[in-house]
Amino acid sequence: MAGNDDIPQSLEEINLKMNATTDESKEAGIKTLVMLDDQGEQLERVEGGLDTINQDMREAEEHLKGMEKCCGLCILPCMKTQDFEKNSEYAKAWKKDDDGGVVNDQPRITVGDSGMGPQGGYITRITNDAREDEMDENIQQVSTMVGNLRNMAIDMSTEVSNQNRQLDRIQEKVINFRNSIVSFNFYLSLMFVQQTVTLHYC
Repeated sequence: MAGNDDIPQSLEEINLKMNATTDESKEAGIKTLVMLDDQGEQLERVEGGLDTINQDMREAEEHLKGMEKCCGLCILPCMKTQDFEKNSEYAKAWKKDDDGGVVNDQPRITVGDSGMGPQGGYITRITNDAREDEMDENIQQVSTMVGNLRNMAIDMSTEVSNQNRQLDRIQEKVINFRNSIVSFNFYLSLMFVQQTVTLHYC
């Protein structure tokens, strides 16, 4: 009889421990999702800044084309500016079909989908009393919490995948900028030399 008297207390302790564990996991998951969201906003600002710089460089390219015709300069073919949009690296960095959308090969799975377990009837009933009802209800609550944690994990995985792709795009854009700036500086140096020589012999 003493053993039977210990059963309710043991079940209550187990239930409290399970709830405490799932609550801690849920809190950690929420904090992680918030951090990922903040990081995603920072990446959006970085990429937005790079897109603004890209627009400025395209305008600078147009100005350089105008300078080629300025003062009657005849720019040698090897010194003419190249359209950045025709560059393969530019097309790769700013391809329009990669918008960082949700990864399609990781569908969202919600609580209640097949494979998540029955909605009740978790235990084999023997006495069919209130104690078994409570046990079944507690297990169902834990199952729901675990399902929610699973969904949070899927959200984290999807967000991390999106941010990794965005980081790859940012890296490609930075590399493209670096190469474009080097080409700009080299071209400006050559054009300055040719302009100086032209004015000297005018």
